[in-house]
Amino acid sequence: MKHIYKSTAALLLLLPISMICSAAEPQKTDEPMKEMGMHHGMGMMGEMTEEQKNEHLRAMQEHMLKMHDLSNQILSEKDPAKKETLKNQQLELMKAHHAQMMQHRQQKMQGHTK
Repeated sequence: MKHIYKSTAALLLLLPISMICSAAEPQKTDEPMKEMGMHHGMGMMGEMTEEQKNEHLRAMQEHMLKMHDLSNQILSEKDPAKKETLKNQQLELMKAHHAQMMQHRQQKMQGHTK
């Protein structure tokens, strides 16, 4: 029982001291924002003009509307053969979009290695 009291007393004395020591040290933070510019985490959108951003967002919107339209058609279709055809059509659209994104990412990565 004595050991528990001594351990508890030591802990209670050391805890405030350790808190004071850690509070006295300023926290070191990396500043990646300086290296990457103010558009950190925005990918290529940070390097685009407003017109290019608008065009890009319109293209994304068009793709999303096509995907949603196909999803709605798939859900409402009763004929299994037509439903499967719509699913395949949607899958091809997804594949094309994925290939486009991967190509864009690869171009972006090649730009970073220069």
